[in-house]
Amino acid sequence: MVWRVVDSAKALFDVENYETFVGIQSETAIRALATVYPYDAHEDGGTSLRGNPDDIADKLRQEVQTRLQVAGVEVIEARINHLAYAPEIAQAMLRRQQAQAVIAARQKIVEGAVGMMDMAIRMLSEQKVIELDEERKDTMVNNLLVVLVPEQQVSSVINTGSLYT
Repeated sequence: MVWRVVDSAKALFDVENYETFVGIQSETAIRALATVYPYDAHEDGGTSLRGNPDDIADKLRQEVQTRLQVAGVEVIEARINHLAYAPEIAQAMLRRQQAQAVIAARQKIVEGAVGMMDMAIRMLSEQKVIELDEERKDTMVNNLLVVLVPEQQVSSVINTGSLYT
């Protein structure tokens, strides 16, 4: 934080030690922001400590300025340059980030698989390679999902249809 005394009378007489007061109020403001804003945004467009450093720095400057006005101190700039959490909280945050990454990857895979299935069914129909009734389309969709979506290499049995058709 960058600050300066603009009213020396307030700094000397309204608080016991203005330098200590600045430190305490700065830490209190950071803690207040950390309770309001998450480390990472969990929704698109959400403000977070890590994702919006300029917005957070501005909010921090305003928060600290409000707290330090009584001491005759002007905050020129305030910024979070290091943010550490307790190990158990950091571990939980890491698990959440990993889960979000897995979900995003799986969504992308499923989107691609659905697009490929749609394209395959459409092309088979347009090129009149084969006529597929609804049951055969369901079987084809199931087979393509089994092949395209798993996390490991496919070694599964492919459904070839019903014996009683």
